[in-house]
Amino acid sequence: MSDNYIEQLIKIIAKLPSLGTRSARRIVLQLLKKREQMIPQLIQALEDVHNHITVCEVCGNYDTQSPCSICSSPTRESGTLCIVQDISDLWALERGGLYKGRYHVLGGVLSAIEGITPDDLNIGGLLSRIEHEKINEIILALPATVDGQITIHYISTLLKNKPIKISTLAQGIPVGAELDYMDDGTIKLALDMRKQI
Repeated sequence: MSDNYIEQLIKIIAKLPSLGTRSARRIVLQLLKKREQMIPQLIQALEDVHNHITVCEVCGNYDTQSPCSICSSPTRESGTLCIVQDISDLWALERGGLYKGRYHVLGGVLSAIEGITPDDLNIGGLLSRIEHEKINEIILALPATVDGQITIHYISTLLKNKPIKISTLAQGIPVGAELDYMDDGTIKLALDMRKQI
């Protein structure tokens, strides 16, 4: 009977991104080895997240309040809006502490193969924000994939008649990387995005 409980927990953990069954088994084994210390803390943390974290009604970020602490901060640059695919991208940009504007989470990118259309993304919320907020710059921080580029083109087309500066993140070969280790797509993008010196 105990094996069923353990296997059920392994199956649940294995569903998390980047974790397979082997990684889930190692996590469960570690939890069992330190069960008196770790399991109550994990239960409490999961309950706290379940009971207190909400989605920001403005940008789509997770926080304990809505609007979130970024949207409601008086020190953020309210005229600059960084469009990201997912909350993980927002967190990555925040981790460096270099960007001081606000965000808008799309919740994905357009994809004909996966059947993701503009109606599936938070594009309506973006257009509403542009109408009601004083946005003077949009940074499209979307992935350098075909779907990301299609989404960038779609959004920039929607906004072409608005008095808003639209930019994308620089792309290409990272600093310190060698050409021999780059894939063909990255090298092509670097060549296409080359600039005169």
